[in-house]
Amino acid sequence: MENQFAQFGLQDFILKALDDRNFTKPTPVQQRVIPIVMSGKSVVGQSQTGSGKTHAYLLPLMNQIEPDKDQVQAVITAPSRELAYQIHKDAEQIAQFSPQQIRVANYVGGTDKKRQVEKLHHQQPQVVIGTPGRILDLTRTPGGLDIHTAHLFVVDEADMTLDMGFLDQVDQIAGQFPSDLQMLVFSATMPEKLKPFLRKYMSHPVVEEIKPATVISPTIENWLLPTQGKNKKELIYHLLTIGEPFLVLIFANTKEHVDELYDYLRHQGLKVARIHGGIEPRKRKQIMREVQNLDYQFVVATDLAARGIDIEGVSHVINAEIPTDPEFFIHRVGRTGRNGMTGIAITLYEPGQENQIAEIESMGIKFIPKVYKKGELVDGYDRDRRAKRVRKHETLDPKMRGLIKKEKKKRKPGYKKKIKNAIQKDEHQRRKIARREDQRQHRQH
Repeated sequence: MENQFAQFGLQDFILKALDDRNFTKPTPVQQRVIPIVMSGKSVVGQSQTGSGKTHAYLLPLMNQIEPDKDQVQAVITAPSRELAYQIHKDAEQIAQFSPQQIRVANYVGGTDKKRQVEKLHHQQPQVVIGTPGRILDLTRTPGGLDIHTAHLFVVDEADMTLDMGFLDQVDQIAGQFPSDLQMLVFSATMPEKLKPFLRKYMSHPVVEEIKPATVISPTIENWLLPTQGKNKKELIYHLLTIGEPFLVLIFANTKEHVDELYDYLRHQGLKVARIHGGIEPRKRKQIMREVQNLDYQFVVATDLAARGIDIEGVSHVINAEIPTDPEFFIHRVGRTGRNGMTGIAITLYEPGQENQIAEIESMGIKFIPKVYKKGELVDGYDRDRRAKRVRKHETLDPKMRGLIKKEKKKRKPGYKKKIKNAIQKDEHQRRKIARREDQRQHRQH
């Protein structure tokens, strides 16, 4: 079967790289973005996590690199080291199929700057990928990175870049490029605070908003599990040992909670890895590589890793805690159910967190209630059922409740209709009184 990416006029080596990964059909974001980038236009792309956005810009970017030109031609910034590593890995995979060498370099904080500068003295890369702080630092170092020759600039995960306070650094990087810059900005959301930056560097960009049919992949089952009366760490251990999960990512809100869970699960005999900002960068890179190689079946991580882990075959995601930012829920859960595969996301919640759950549901997320009983997960019940029942009765005044009881006792034909009419009449009367009260107060003011 012919690779459908051929329609874009990409070079043969790129099509070979895609075949190597069994990528034969473009995702909606790739279908819309690749032709625009190929035409040389600037793009603002908004699409959900797991939509194939990285290849939407990497393929046309790698397609226009000229191996004979010994200078920086494209720069990509990412807000986290993990995401930068992932983009670098994808770019290297494409580059290895090029008949001529394409030099791709990765620059992130916490790595050996002195060594990087020494290499830059001898040779500049053609594609630069990295975190904004380190890229900016290298451009300011004498004999360091020279990016003024680049004509293509990608800002990946722009909303996260803004959230983490890196937008000023990206701004300073962008100021070093020539005026004929082609700029590609990708973001899961489009906050107001991002718009002045876009207006500053992009005149009339093509804006592509790929609205998903569902907020998360329809192949993901979203389970909601109450922790009331249970030890959360024990519960997570039981969840990990039910059935045969292929690879499980467990998310916690802080590195302290990640450490606690990691220590507990390790003491239970599970082979588990952890990823958070407190771990030394080199060690984090090594762990990521080991996770990619499937050396671990379980990974505990903070949200730092939510957008940086792109591993095929994540079968389960467990939210040990509800994320502080509902948007991060999408990024966590989006680690599973990728490329049409099935996945299960389990969110644990405690009493009093109903409002946080409701906020996530307002984004279009549908939960399936589950309960852990006698060593297995069984279907649960609507957590609001009692509240809904109480609210229904609370809307009726005592007189109405008396009428209902009386009518039920009599059981005369048509009593249901009579009750319904009486309720409607009662509600109408109360609305009338409330309107009068509002008008009275308004006149007094």
